[in-house]
Amino acid sequence: MRRKIEALLAKEVIPALAAHGGGIEVVDYDNNKLYIKLIGGCQGCAGARMTLKNGVERVVKQHFPEVTEVIDVTNHANGDKPFM
Repeated sequence: MRRKIEALLAKEVIPALAAHGGGIEVVDYDNNKLYIKLIGGCQGCAGARMTLKNGVERVVKQHFPEVTEVIDVTNHANGDKPFM
């Protein structure tokens, strides 16, 4: 499942994030929960929560309804523009 999700992100999410200097990595997939880390310009970005919920989580759940939650494990305080 993790590889399928990573392929989906590579096709539909990563190009959009890269256009803004950011990116995303899958940290883990366990018990129908996807753990991700935002990188680059997305780490510490004020729009990270919106990107996660309205972008990443929506796309993932559309393709894989068995995913119950997408959890951001990013340390946003260490980003270039920390918002937390």
